[in-house]
Amino acid sequence: MFLVILLGALAAYTIYSYFYQRKIMKTLTEEEFRAGYRKAQLIDVREPNEFDGGHILGARNIPLSQMRQRHKEIRKDQPVYIYCQNTVRSGRTAQMLKRKGYNDLYTLKGGFKGWGGKIKAKK
Repeated sequence: MFLVILLGALAAYTIYSYFYQRKIMKTLTEEEFRAGYRKAQLIDVREPNEFDGGHILGARNIPLSQMRQRHKEIRKDQPVYIYCQNTVRSGRTAQMLKRKGYNDLYTLKGGFKGWGGKIKAKK
C-alpha cells in the first residue's frame, strides 16, 4: 500500500513539474531560438565535459549542478536562453531561476540534440 501511495505522489509531482515548467519558460523551435539568442544570455546547463564536446556558438557553461552557487552570473534584466542535452535539466534550471526572481526564460525544443546550427567544440 505504501508503494502505491509513493508511486502516486511521484506521478503527481512529475505532472505538476511538467506543467509548471511550461508556465514559467517558453519552449522555442530552433528557428525562434536562433532568432533571439544573440540578444539574450545563452546558458548551457550541461556538465563541462558535455560542453567541451560541442556547444552552441556563444554559449556560457553554467552546469545545473553549479547553478545554485553561480546564478548571480546571470542578469535578471535580460532574457535567458537555456539549453541542455534534451530539456530535462533546462526545466529544472528554469524552476530554480524562477525562485530566484528571473522571469524571461526560454528553452530550446529538443535541447542540444535538436540543434542544427553552428557549434564549437574543444580540440
